[in-house]
Amino acid sequence: MRPALAFAAIVSSAAAFAQSAPPDPAPPMVGDKPLMQVKPHAAKSETKSAAGKNQPMAVRLQACLEIDDGTKERLNCYDEVIKPEPKEKAAAAKRVVDCKFTKEEDERLACYNGFVESMPKLPKS
Repeated sequence: MRPALAFAAIVSSAAAFAQSAPPDPAPPMVGDKPLMQVKPHAAKSETKSAAGKNQPMAVRLQACLEIDDGTKERLNCYDEVIKPEPKEKAAAAKRVVDCKFTKEEDERLACYNGFVESMPKLPKS
């Protein structure tokens, strides 16, 4: 009985020592200043919108083509890339960024589609 009791006392005291953490060491110093701490970059697998902000506008516009045509979701995708600024009397669009002035949503979607579908396919980064 005594050997079992002694064994239990040793095991429990070893576990107690293992759980106690050593005190935090002082931060590394360079001269009299603390060493600068650098945090790692966020993972590449972040949300699409966060990662998409670093891509060229043409790549982001072409990504909208993956959404079903004629839907509000595709127009919203285009509008996230190029913020709409509707005008009462918008001139005919000569480039893709001019589509933002079209007031009617269906016309604006058709305008974006016309330009983006005619763009050469760019590599996705």
